[in-house]
Amino acid sequence: MKILNLTSRSISLDLDNNDIYETKEYEIYLNKKLYKKDNKNIISIFDLLPNTSYELKINDDIIDFKTLDESLFIDLKEFNCIADGIHDDTAKIQAAIMTAPMNSTIYFGKGTYLVSSLYLKSNLTLYIDKDAKILAKPNRLDYPTHPGKIDNYNIGIWEGIEQTNFASIINIYDQENINIIGEGIIDGNALNGDWYINHRIKNIAWRGHIFFSKDSRNINIIGLNFYDSPSWTIHPYMTDNIDIINVTIKNKISMPTTDGIDPDCCDNIRILGTYISVGDDCIAIKSGSYDLALKYKIPCSNLLIENNHFESGHGGVVFGSELSAGINNVTVKNCLFTSTDRGLRIKTRRGRGHVGIIDNVIFENNLMNKVKTPFVINMYYNMGNKGGHEEYVWSTKYHEFDDLTPVIGSFKFKNIICNDIEYAAGVFLGLPESKIKDIEFENVTFNYNRNAKEGYPVMIEHNILMKRIGIYTLNCGNILLENVIFNGNIGENIIEIEGDNNE
Repeated sequence: MKILNLTSRSISLDLDNNDIYETKEYEIYLNKKLYKKDNKNIISIFDLLPNTSYELKINDDIIDFKTLDESLFIDLKEFNCIADGIHDDTAKIQAAIMTAPMNSTIYFGKGTYLVSSLYLKSNLTLYIDKDAKILAKPNRLDYPTHPGKIDNYNIGIWEGIEQTNFASIINIYDQENINIIGEGIIDGNALNGDWYINHRIKNIAWRGHIFFSKDSRNINIIGLNFYDSPSWTIHPYMTDNIDIINVTIKNKISMPTTDGIDPDCCDNIRILGTYISVGDDCIAIKSGSYDLALKYKIPCSNLLIENNHFESGHGGVVFGSELSAGINNVTVKNCLFTSTDRGLRIKTRRGRGHVGIIDNVIFENNLMNKVKTPFVINMYYNMGNKGGHEEYVWSTKYHEFDDLTPVIGSFKFKNIICNDIEYAAGVFLGLPESKIKDIEFENVTFNYNRNAKEGYPVMIEHNILMKRIGIYTLNCGNILLENVIFNGNIGENIIEIEGDNNE
């Protein structure tokens, strides 16, 4: 057992085993009193007092710790917050935030706090009690807009481009040392607005998020429940040293582009013990479009994604499609994937370029149940604006390698079981001028659904229906298999298609 995160009011721990997401039920004792029972490998404990010593025992492991200090505990009722879900509490909460001294805790007690946009400052903790809810106002006219640029300073961002978008519910700009913790709810309330109507068309501005940060550092998001976001739920952008632990994210499966967590041009991210079920990708790692990557040259690097449960969604752990500055050093381990369309999903295309590349990705000790296609790398991704260059994007013919050509590096998949596969074990589609480099499978078992129906494993212009296919490759370098088992596939284990390599 090891401590992952410590604040003035909470502690997060890792049982430090190799179980996947859950383990055998155990009892947690705090100062020799039963605190609760649990079965998760990653846990968080709240309702602690600041600057206080505790003894915590789980099974035979004992940890002694002392919570951090805080300067002031501010109950929002002291700022006349009504918390009835009807009256707008935004200005009152913002007043508490702005007047709080360094290292204060802002406490959301029992009730429903109706808000539009809140802006946080450095050295602050928001503590949202288990009986508290932050409820977003549904009308987009109640929100500020963030301009894409003012005098070349970027404020608004939308899908890797500096564009005007609506403010999020919680916003952090150029701040540090912020905790957003508790067992309460942050409800985006998007179903009661018009956020999902014609969602691909800009309406005044592009949609905001539940959480957004930019140019910030040392952010902890722990224990909270996020529901019904207007778009991507948690979107840290150019933000480093982030812990997202034991959060729950639920968006309606039918609601488009409602990703769970989208780290974007970030460094040193830990996503641990989360449960995510959404209408798009559960986690989507990004690093900007080509122009943005060329301007800032900031990749997304050093991510640990461990002991999470991804249930429903287009993909479990996804790269792109805005990944032009590169993504590297990503480890995904001890995660459970249930009924997602894909497990690992990489989506890119010509035009994204290779300011940075995707490399050093490790998937280890994961379990996938009812994932239609566990592994997908698609360099012909056809969604979104292609600027009139559709043929350039989807053509499998050789194009001259240039600055706009994406590059895919090496991947390793180890100790993984995939059950009830329907479409294919893996689909890897490289470009003839930029092949996928190395893909290595070690100790991986693919078990197929004998009653599978055919479907489309990837999003490309000229799609191919598949059912119980092995590993399908186009323009791939080395496919290395060690102790890989296929049970119930139709045809060859590896299907290699020769691309157009005519230079």
